[in-house]
Amino acid sequence: MRTAALGPEQRAEALARMAETELDVLVVGGGIVGAGTALDAVTRGLSTGIVEARDWASGTSSRSSKLIHGGLRYLEMLDFALVREALKERGLLLERLAPHLVKPVPFLYPLQHRAWERLYAGAGVAMYDAMSVSSGHGRGLPRHRHLSRRHALQVAPALKKEALVGALQYYDAQVDDARFVATLVRTAAEYGAFAANRARVVGFLREGERVVGARIEDLEQGGEFEVRARQVVNATGVWTDDTQGLIAERGQFHVRASKGIHLVVPKDRINSTTGLILRTEKSVLFVIPWGRHWIIGTTDTDWDLHKAHPAASSADIDYLLDHVNSVLAVPLTRDDVEGVYAGLRPLLAGESEATSKLSREHTVAHPVPGLVVIAGGKYTTYRVMAKDAVDEAVHALDHRVADCVTEQVRLAGAEGYHALWNGRARLAQRAGLHVARVEHLLGRYGSMTEEVLDLVEKDPELGEPLPAADDYLKAEIVYACTHEGARHLDDVLTRRTRISIETFDRGARSARECAELMAPVLGWDSDQVDREVEHYEKRVEAERESQLQPDDQTADAARLGAPDIVPV
Repeated sequence: MRTAALGPEQRAEALARMAETELDVLVVGGGIVGAGTALDAVTRGLSTGIVEARDWASGTSSRSSKLIHGGLRYLEMLDFALVREALKERGLLLERLAPHLVKPVPFLYPLQHRAWERLYAGAGVAMYDAMSVSSGHGRGLPRHRHLSRRHALQVAPALKKEALVGALQYYDAQVDDARFVATLVRTAAEYGAFAANRARVVGFLREGERVVGARIEDLEQGGEFEVRARQVVNATGVWTDDTQGLIAERGQFHVRASKGIHLVVPKDRINSTTGLILRTEKSVLFVIPWGRHWIIGTTDTDWDLHKAHPAASSADIDYLLDHVNSVLAVPLTRDDVEGVYAGLRPLLAGESEATSKLSREHTVAHPVPGLVVIAGGKYTTYRVMAKDAVDEAVHALDHRVADCVTEQVRLAGAEGYHALWNGRARLAQRAGLHVARVEHLLGRYGSMTEEVLDLVEKDPELGEPLPAADDYLKAEIVYACTHEGARHLDDVLTRRTRISIETFDRGARSARECAELMAPVLGWDSDQVDREVEHYEKRVEAERESQLQPDDQTADAARLGAPDIVPV
């Protein structure tokens, strides 16, 4: 089937179509749950629209640990149902739905006590593997194995000898979270959903008690318009309570935000062939392979400040460095840190004050007729959350609606991916690129790689890498605007690529070149190019300043020194 593009023309058309027709379902929120809900609804045959106030995945869904996992620590909490559900979803994503985006990743768990810990932790990991296989979708990952200290140090020479007496190694999976969301939205658009980012809900339409749509502000072109819908789904994550406030109704539950920060360091700073999972006094710490880098995270602290731009403080960074250095033979320093990012988890408020103990389960509510609210949950189980939200919405529709089919719906780029991967050497030769470059493209776009290479064929200069971020081709910057809905420089450097966290300059040296590549597609003049670059440089400066501050309050104030290029 054809691949939908999310370029400027398609956005304008989507807004126009939403304004002129009554939808079955309007989804508010363009993170992982909102995107999944749009795909679920449209593949049941429902007329569907999705709007996002900022960029796709610009909130929590681009700032996670980038893992697709069952959650080993939830086994310890005896939450077997959540782990079983997540492991099934992990298997579906790896094997069928998105094999081009979700990849296996090994983790080493160092043991610090003899006998009892190996027995205890080994039993947990064995159960984890068994639950994965029993789900029917877990046979593609290697089973866990027990390692002696000598063998563990061969696999991960970076570890201190005294930091372990042995180890366990097991497998989970990882994903580029922002890219996954953008691909979900494109897949929904392929099936007929109308999708528009930078379109903010400023109010809900009411007929008596019933919600019958939303009032939308176009933050790019200006102006407001109404979108009528039989059911509206609020999937705004940590903004759930704020969105509920627009209807002046008290919600049936509340969402609290928990801040998690991550560090990105170059691959050569930690000598290991495997990721690491370490216990902390509060939770666990991951060291995750990420291309030519490592991601180290995360923290878990309450956050009640600005939601759009959670800031990492100096204390947060020191916390992660101290904990990872407790097991590394060669400690990391601040100078090793290429990138830092902070995200907010939407947790359902519970009895416990400790955010690490708040519920990772999700909840669906129907607070008033015509409005469904979905909140909580884990990235890995987005598809289940989406199904539950749409199931709730269709109860109120006056006609029979098909059951959920997303367990069978491959994401854009998945169809034909394995065949292209097997023929990657021929594809590289035909495109005039090194095979490693084609592997990189296949891991980001799957079978849509051919669309990127079409741009190179038309303009061979786009086949060159960006000088200051040579993991990426110039064509990828253009493609982000023509096909992936990027509207601003920050969208490209932060979410369509990961240049903002994968380079020591945080993308500043690539900013102008990328803006000039984007300009013809988005119709920018030289003044707009200058504004985009200036805004991005100020954002980088504000983030660096926030990361020097001692606490959340001062870090938040420093980060807010750089305003959004499109105020929300």
